[in-house]
Amino acid sequence: MFTSVLVAGAATGSFPGTARGDDNEGAGAARSAARHAAPTGGEDVQKAAADALADGKSPTEAAERAVSRSGDRWGAVYSPGEYQEFQEALDGQYTGVGLWARRERDGRIEITKVQSGSPAADAGLRKGDRLRSVDGKKVDGEPVTEVVSLLRGDAQDAPAGTTVTLGLERGRRTWTETLRRARLSTDSVTVRKLPDGVTVIKIASFTKGAGDDVRTAVRQAPPGAGVILDLRGNSGGLVTEAVTTASAFLDGGLVATYDVDGTQHALHAVTGGDTGRPLVTLVDGGTMSAAEMLTGALQDRGRAVVVGSRTFGKGSIQMPSRLPDGAVAELTVGHYRTPSGRAVDGKGITPDLQDDQVDQSDEGAIARAETVLSGLGDAP
Repeated sequence: MFTSVLVAGAATGSFPGTARGDDNEGAGAARSAARHAAPTGGEDVQKAAADALADGKSPTEAAERAVSRSGDRWGAVYSPGEYQEFQEALDGQYTGVGLWARRERDGRIEITKVQSGSPAADAGLRKGDRLRSVDGKKVDGEPVTEVVSLLRGDAQDAPAGTTVTLGLERGRRTWTETLRRARLSTDSVTVRKLPDGVTVIKIASFTKGAGDDVRTAVRQAPPGAGVILDLRGNSGGLVTEAVTTASAFLDGGLVATYDVDGTQHALHAVTGGDTGRPLVTLVDGGTMSAAEMLTGALQDRGRAVVVGSRTFGKGSIQMPSRLPDGAVAELTVGHYRTPSGRAVDGKGITPDLQDDQVDQSDEGAIARAETVLSGLGDAP
């Protein structure tokens, strides 16, 4: 789940030389962007913005109306501050309070993780607390992305040092806490070794350097031991980092194809990956975009057994377009496919072994993956 940890809605990524993938919805939405000539929809948005400017009106508001009328599910308009946040997220940096959160089925917002050393941790917030309001605005029923946006504020208007007041609930206790935003770093890749020698590599998002971190972890894994690649809740990020991650397990070959305005492109892994050790990939409904692309590549290439629940289904590409007032509009320009030609958008990736419980119990999911590894022959 992306929350205030990374961005107010999206982590930004890029296709090599041509496209950038923005992935989001904190628990929900994702975006990709391509640097190519604007399609007709993009021209319509630009014209609406230019006409508004000429009439002394807001280009951003005009662009938002044009995007809304376009029917583009992933179309969006970002303020300069929001887009700055996306760019900063590429480096694994963010300004916030250090909370992960998700929306429960009853609409309430639950804190799922508190970053060590963050303002939230210093204030004593902990996993399981309920977030009821942000600066007086009730958040029950709101999309996680909207909650994140409130927590982080705008990069230009709410820099490190500004405050945000949270309404909180823990059991029967309710209280408010005023936190001061801080400049924080994220660890996108975490690695741990299980007692049986299996290495668990958890990728929270594909920020810069994530792929190299994965390759290092694979090289340092015990010889012949299995690897569990945990992509649950990974809503995407830099596509280049997802390709580098694929290269850790593949000896070259196709990772994905994608089209931009009808022109076809291909992404390939580099040679030299570890193709021998057993590999299980854990996914869930929060596995999105670049994480789905990686999952599809490992599955289609016969490199990993995919365990979990069906992934989110975000396989489209958006193009960023700068508006006259500095805001950025994005509209869909294409889609990507797995090596076997499967479309992901609106469909997701179906696991080899379906287990809808993997998104409910972390240790249970790891134990399930270990069981699968033990049946692959070479796992310890």
